[in-house]
Amino acid sequence: MVGINEIKTVGLLGLLSGLFVLAGYYLVGDESGLYLGLGIAAVTSFGSWFYSDKAALSAYQAQPIAREQAPELYDMVTRLSDRAGIPMPKLFVVPTKSPNAFATGRDPQHATIAVTEGITELLNRQELEGVIAHELTHVKNRDTLTQAVVGTVAGAITYLGRLLTLGALYGPVTRDTRRAANPFVLLFLIVLAPLSAMLIQLAISRTREFSADQGSAAITGNPLALAHALEKLEAAGHEIPMHGNPAMSPLLIVNPLSAQGLQSLFRTHPATEERIQRLMELAQQQQPVDPAFA
Repeated sequence: MVGINEIKTVGLLGLLSGLFVLAGYYLVGDESGLYLGLGIAAVTSFGSWFYSDKAALSAYQAQPIAREQAPELYDMVTRLSDRAGIPMPKLFVVPTKSPNAFATGRDPQHATIAVTEGITELLNRQELEGVIAHELTHVKNRDTLTQAVVGTVAGAITYLGRLLTLGALYGPVTRDTRRAANPFVLLFLIVLAPLSAMLIQLAISRTREFSADQGSAAITGNPLALAHALEKLEAAGHEIPMHGNPAMSPLLIVNPLSAQGLQSLFRTHPATEERIQRLMELAQQQQPVDPAFA
């Protein structure tokens, strides 16, 4: 059965393909541009579908880590994966002191979880379990493909806007100028570049993060662990920002953009304070666990 995230991913790839076809037609100036745009769209769609995880890992210079290098972390991910009912994902580490984490991969069988050096130093065991369980929920819900593809879409649209700006200055590359380009179409396409961040926000529902937070609480049985982790990550993230491709920021467990003012309109994540509040309410709703079953 096809899930909502698979439908969302197909829609995003369709949007990207349509934009490339339209842009190719404008840049070339005749019908051959349609074929050029369609060819570029096909290559880009294939790449974002099958290699988006590699693009995300490369954006943050993540490196694979063996069990011998971090046995406690490996055992933690293995244990939580079993609880979540999904295969053990590959484990990567990002060489930065900025505390953060993300998951990527087109499905649970090809999933990867990446944690920064900073997050393993900042959080205690229970808090780190909450973060890992959050990312595993993204994998289980198949959010990871949608997240990575959206990053690819945003980057491609930004590059597309630059090409169209160049085309506006020099015109179509063919000599056939009998039909002038529609200025409204050109304006529409060029404006997409600075609005790519807004497209990310519209493409990914903020409820995805709330769902992953709830999934973390279900896997660990400890909503407050993730709440405390988010509080630490929000504070430390502003002091040590996460460097990388901004288009990939939807992957991160804590968004680097501020929640204040107009910037809140461009956030792909809900406000951390709201996420913490919901986790605290969830903890209050839980019934005490009988020590005999703990």
